[in-house]
Amino acid sequence: MRARNKPWADDFLKENDDIVIHQPFEYKEKWHQLFQNDQPIHLEIGTGKGQFISGMAQQYPEVNFVGIELAKSIIVSTVQKVKDSKQPNVRLVNENAKDLREMFGENEIDKIYLNFSDPWPKNKHEKRRLTYRTFLEQYRHILKPDGEIVMKTDNKGLFEYSLVSFSQFGLILEEVVLDLHALEDPTNVKTEYEEKFSSKGMTINRCKARF
Repeated sequence: MRARNKPWADDFLKENDDIVIHQPFEYKEKWHQLFQNDQPIHLEIGTGKGQFISGMAQQYPEVNFVGIELAKSIIVSTVQKVKDSKQPNVRLVNENAKDLREMFGENEIDKIYLNFSDPWPKNKHEKRRLTYRTFLEQYRHILKPDGEIVMKTDNKGLFEYSLVSFSQFGLILEEVVLDLHALEDPTNVKTEYEEKFSSKGMTINRCKARF
């Protein structure tokens, strides 16, 4: 369901420029300078309302987190969560993820999270899927040689497609889990969608892959 338009979103994002990076392309190869430390940088593409990235930032204060979300009406919720948690290790970007190589330098990112991405089920929309080969090419460029992609989804079609896409692109599948919550993984931070779907009895898939 599409989030309602929030006329105040632009002003809210501008007011929180300590969290929201308004000119992210200027920080290519300079993200460590922005965070003022040399901690690993983890990137979430599609933050949703921010439960995951704010939770991860609290759980891993020794990691810097960057979240990208295109929809202003959604990212404002993420900004508020980060603001409330007072975590200094999160920055947010209101941009399209198609320009990742213009935003991050080569080998600048340590880990990428793809959480409940839009499955784009129609074949004609395949190129929009975040696990399509053109996106994988971007990930390979910005990830460190030992960097990792972690994907979670409830959509079996997208999950199967992504496993094939990863394999065809030459990635090594380090983990493939068809029922994440059955693992009772204490390190798993749930997203809003994850809680919603699992409460309805739907299973959550997770995979981890490296180039």
